[in-house]
Amino acid sequence: MKILIVDDDPSIRMLYKEELEEEGYDVVTASSGEEALKLFEQEDPDLVTLDILMPDMDGIQVLRKMKEKKPRLPIIMSTAYDYRDDFAVWASEAYVVKSSDTTELKETIKRLLKK
Repeated sequence: MKILIVDDDPSIRMLYKEELEEEGYDVVTASSGEEALKLFEQEDPDLVTLDILMPDMDGIQVLRKMKEKKPRLPIIMSTAYDYRDDFAVWASEAYVVKSSDTTELKETIKRLLKK
């Protein structure tokens, strides 16, 4: 299973990559919305974790573009802030608050990839 991690924070990308590779996933990372869309086309991931606040293109825009091409792709919105009330986030399958404890992220990924 291939996971695309999209986050402008290098420490989060590294943490998620290491943690998810330990779980046996093939992990690709992107630091921006544009890079994410290129890798999305090239790598055809099974799941995407997507930061909401990024400098070039926000995660909601990236989410919409990915869903247009692959409506069934599971996408987890990942952010340091609680956006649960923001309607646009609900186009994603799940929502995880960023943390150095990746337990919630891993459990959410397992649940979504079992579907």
